Formats: sequence, C-alpha cells, structure tokens
Amino acid sequence: MPGITRRIFAASAVAAATSALLSPAHAQAYPARPVTLIVPWGAGGGTDATARIVATLLEKELDQPFNVVNRTGGSGAVGHAEIAAAAPDGYTIGTLTVEIAMLHWQALTQLTPRNFTPLALVNEDPPGIQVSTSSPYKTVKELMDAIKLAPPGRFKASGTGQGGIWHLALVGWMQAMGLPANQVAWSASNGAAPAMQDLVAGSLDLTTCSVPEARATIEAGQARSLAIMAHARNPIFPDVPTLKETLGVDFSTSSWRGIGGPKGLPPDIAATLTAALKKVYDSPAFKDFMTGRGFGTVWRDAGQFETFMNQADSQMGQAMKAAGFAKA
Repeated sequence: MPGITRRIFAASAVAAATSALLSPAHAQAYPARPVTLIVPWGAGGGTDATARIVATLLEKELDQPFNVVNRTGGSGAVGHAEIAAAAPDGYTIGTLTVEIAMLHWQALTQLTPRNFTPLALVNEDPPGIQVSTSSPYKTVKELMDAIKLAPPGRFKASGTGQGGIWHLALVGWMQAMGLPANQVAWSASNGAAPAMQDLVAGSLDLTTCSVPEARATIEAGQARSLAIMAHARNPIFPDVPTLKETLGVDFSTSSWRGIGGPKGLPPDIAATLTAALKKVYDSPAFKDFMTGRGFGTVWRDAGQFETFMNQADSQMGQAMKAAGFAKA
C-alpha cells in the first residue's frame, strides 16, 4: 500500500505540473506560430495589396509570419466563408470587405457581418461622382438639376457590374434626393477602369466609382470629380466637396476593407490583434503605401467596426430592395 500511495502522489504531482504548464497563465504567448490571412479577392487588386502591406507590418509587430492566401469566387463569398469557418484560435484571420454586407441580400451566401469577430477597419473609399471634361456640368448641383428634369433613364452611369457597390451608391444617392432608384440608368461594366474609358468616349454621362479609381483619368485631364458621397472631404483629394456641402443631403457610403476573424475569437487574442493593427495603421509605412495609391485610410477599432458593418448591412439592404436586387 505505501508503494501504491507514493505512486499515486507522484502521478498527482506530475498531473498538477502538467496542468499548470497548460493553464492560461502559463500558455505560450499568442501568436506562437504563423498566421494565415485570407483575402476573398484575387492577387494584384486593391484588396490584395492592402492585405499584403498589413500582413508585412503585422509580422514586424507580432514577430510571426502572416501568410496571405487568396480565396476567390462567388463575388467574395468563398473567401469570407473560409474566414467564418476557421477555428477561432487566432491563426486564421482575413480581410472583410463591403460585399459581406451585400451578398446575403442577394441570396449568394447566408453569411452576414455577425458571423465574424471584427478587429479593425483600416480603409474606406467613398464613391465620387465623375463626369468627362467635355460635360456641360461643372458642379454636382448643375448635374442634379438636369437629372431631376430629365425623364427616368435619360442619364446613364456606370462604375461596376449590375448590383455592385457603385451601382448601389447611385441608387442610394437618388433615393436621398427623393428620386426613383432608376432615375439614372445603370450600364454594367467590368469595373471602374472600363467605365472611366466609356465616360471619356461619351457613352456615359457620369460614373460613381471611387476617386482613387478615377484618379488616372482625372490627372490626364479627361475627367473631373464633382463630389464624393462621404461625411468629410478626402485629404488626398481636398478639392472634391461632399454631397452635403453641395446638395445639402447627408448621404454617404463606401467600399471598405477591414480585418476580422471567425466568430468566437478569444477576447485576449482579439485584443492583441487589434492593438497590433493600430500600430500598423499609425505607421509611416502603411500611410505612405495607402496614400501613394490614393486609398483612403480610416481607423475604427473592434467595437466601432462592428457598429459600422451593421449599419452598412442595413444600408445595403435598403438600396438593394429599392433597386429590386434583394432576394433575402
């Protein structure tokens, strides 16, 4: 019996020591190994570029590799689904984009912003209202006065595909002005670049893509931006007024990019990531990178980002219902 007792005490001591080593107080600090950062869009685009600068700077802050992995398909649904389905341990996070507030309204996914742990918003690009330099409209008020007097569909706009973010921006703007959602006809395009080419060629009256996307055409003297749909002017384009300044309507929307993880991310890990992202956001390297490409920078911490996404979700739903795109 004494031998058995000694063995029991010895086993208990080993178990206690093992338990102490595995307890949270003694757990290895996060991150203890490489982290995957999923991007729901293809390599080479703006979302990919933003994710890669964030990943590079997170590596320096947290002393572990942050590996960017592109998961494309389903207008962003595939990548967002992979982020949401990841283990909530902090080793798979990803870029959340405006599409997560849009896709479920079109029944393309069941995911909503509430399927994620928001960490931080770092980028926001509101749409601008562009016309060609040959257009007779020099201000957005002149343009809007003409749109109001014209029959529905007389004016044509583009900037992205049917039902995309820039189309919904146009719809929201028309609604804010008390006009029908289809007052300005939408001509679907494969993105802002071809839309700006069509604008210069004269087949469009206006575009509603972001000013950074229109920048090259504007700097070439072929187009001008009359206003942005934002609460404040973009310091990168200080001469472009807001809709509120010019039309008195406080309507704003945007394409945006933030970082998040799957729902249920432990609070301590989420706090570590948000703190590191704030250092990334404040760094000259990040600011120089974003400014050099004309991307807007905005900081919203985890709680603010959560509120922002929920507001965007409601706004996108209203615009899609008005335009007849909502299926959910």
